[in-house]
Amino acid sequence: MRSYVGIGKGNVKDAVRDAVNGIGNPSAIIFLSSFSQIRETAEILAQKFQGIPCIGTLGTKLANGEYGDDSLVVLGLYDDAKTECGVIKDISLCPVAAIGEINEKINRVSPGRENTVCIEFCTNAEEKLVTTFNSCLEKRGVKLAGGTVFGVPDGKKPVVAYNGRVFEDACVYAIIKNTTGKVGVFKENIYEKKTDKYHFESKVDTLKKAVIELDGRPAADVYSNEVGVPKNKIVENVFNNPMGRAVGDEVYISSMKDMDSRGALYNYKRINKNDCIYFLSLGDYKEIEQINRESIKASFSKISLVFSIDCIYRYLLYQQEKYFDTYVHDMAELGNHVGIIGGGEQFNNQHVNQTMVCAVFE
Repeated sequence: MRSYVGIGKGNVKDAVRDAVNGIGNPSAIIFLSSFSQIRETAEILAQKFQGIPCIGTLGTKLANGEYGDDSLVVLGLYDDAKTECGVIKDISLCPVAAIGEINEKINRVSPGRENTVCIEFCTNAEEKLVTTFNSCLEKRGVKLAGGTVFGVPDGKKPVVAYNGRVFEDACVYAIIKNTTGKVGVFKENIYEKKTDKYHFESKVDTLKKAVIELDGRPAADVYSNEVGVPKNKIVENVFNNPMGRAVGDEVYISSMKDMDSRGALYNYKRINKNDCIYFLSLGDYKEIEQINRESIKASFSKISLVFSIDCIYRYLLYQQEKYFDTYVHDMAELGNHVGIIGGGEQFNNQHVNQTMVCAVFE
């Protein structure tokens, strides 16, 4: 499958000019911008490539061994990637209203169970959104990889872009069928269960994504006793010991972001009453990364494109460990690589934290 990756820097007009230099005639465009430039970038791309579907998000960008906050990255897809793009508005209210349109776009690409993926970027309401997508995608065998917007200045609302306009409280998506090979989605978790000890959510506030009690005790007390971290250090310990929600044989990370006087822990991923919870430990991330890349390589005869979504907490951890430069370089060795740092990740039927998800095209 053919793809083009362009990088631009500087003012918006210069950045767009440089990023699309050599793109030719794409059939769809995905762009990654900064908050200050996303609106104008969307407008210029829509004018320059009239009639070409285009979605965009914002955050720290990765592109073929480079990364940065202020650059523009443009990914061009061509006719051998049969692509349908769309926007879901008011996702905090009723994303299910878009099910008819999503199904229509899926039908247009005539998906196969091994060659089609949906890449999406959202501003919020991840659990509602994943449920909506899953009701459409799962029965057709279409995979999902997505990310929540990150990199919004204080006091501003997150936005995503679709065909020349930006939207708040929205999700933009591209349903991509690879007509020349397979597509796979992968989830990378660098945290492990070091023990078989688990807990059950006995009291939660799903609206606020708060875990109030575990096993009938304040959540912070249970965490502190098991992990050996003082309660006033729990939130800052998220790099080392996040919580994990068990779903079958898989564990999906939920990152703590705050704690209140009751000992309730507030998270970026919703945890439901009676969910099974583990306290995870940071593993040997360098070895885990290597094993995951080898698994990806072994799954395809030749990789033409990797699109990754990384959590901001992974980025901060790797920067702290002076490992991120190595990570970006290693991802680029897989093949043509584009990535974004997000505030949360979506993988098939789950919203997750502190995880890398990626779509890989043969």
